[in-house]
Amino acid sequence: MHLKKGDKVQVLAGKDKGKQGVILSILAKKDRVLVEGINMIKKHAKPSNDNPQGGILNIEAPIHMSNVALLDPKSGKPTRVGFKIVGDEKGTSV
Repeated sequence: MHLKKGDKVQVLAGKDKGKQGVILSILAKKDRVLVEGINMIKKHAKPSNDNPQGGILNIEAPIHMSNVALLDPKSGKPTRVGFKIVGDEKGTSV
């Protein structure tokens, strides 16, 4: 997995193409990520103790991890992540 929670990413495909956001969570088994403010959907909620009013909520939906690119912290541009094996350890290079 080349992405982690808290990484800043840019969307490469879909309705939010070009937008940037921070990864909120990763769904590893489904190869999807939840990005803050990206792929917003409307969800109808019944009244409950947490939400006594109920109504329509705007929440983020997962997006496939192949459709996001990690942003380089120095330049702020989308980049690819490579892995290099040195001895017995696997390191990351951007």
